[in-house]
Amino acid sequence: MPHDLSPWSMFMAADIVVKSVMAGLAFASVVTWTIGLAKTLELSAAKRRLRQATRILAKQTTLSEASLALAKAQRLGRKLIEAAVEEMHASKQAYDKDGIKERVVSRLHRIELAASREIARGTGWLATIGSTAPFVGLFGTVWGIMNSFIGISKAQTTNLAVVAPGIAEALLATAIGLVAAIPAVIIYNLFSRGIAGYRAEVGDAAATVARLVSRDLDRGRSALQRAAE
Repeated sequence: MPHDLSPWSMFMAADIVVKSVMAGLAFASVVTWTIGLAKTLELSAAKRRLRQATRILAKQTTLSEASLALAKAQRLGRKLIEAAVEEMHASKQAYDKDGIKERVVSRLHRIELAASREIARGTGWLATIGSTAPFVGLFGTVWGIMNSFIGISKAQTTNLAVVAPGIAEALLATAIGLVAAIPAVIIYNLFSRGIAGYRAEVGDAAATVARLVSRDLDRGRSALQRAAE
């Protein structure tokens, strides 16, 4: 009787090791698409909220006005303002404007890094899947072909109809590995560019806050104290 060489039949007929490899790669593919969908929604929403906060900041002339305008706005924009206000308050007895600016910029920079790490969380799985899935699939293929050769020696025949099903089952593992790896690499590269763009937008928002601080400092000591309060 001819063998059924449909993917499902080959999976069911495969060796337990090859079957485990295929199941693991299929799970990795599900993880890839789940992360891709979740991070796409998260990154799009984060960029939209950040752009809204940046537009609001650009319209303000003092740190106090920005603090009031962003009182109920996007969390990251509010954190940038709060960090600047806290440093202004801590530095209200200081007279070195450049030192105050450096400390504010340092706080804003730490928030930028934290935001970048947070938005990139989970993308490391894509890199891992993209780099390892082909080799895991290849392991399944090598194992399956090895078993096919053992079967050939036991059957003492080189009839293609006898050896082809086992080899096809083994090659299916490599195919599933590529199916898991290729989307993971593509999605990871897309997210890398998207996250880099998001990081640049966070930098723009932080730069806007730093300009507000600089303006308050240039207005004099009274403006500094009002902003700190």
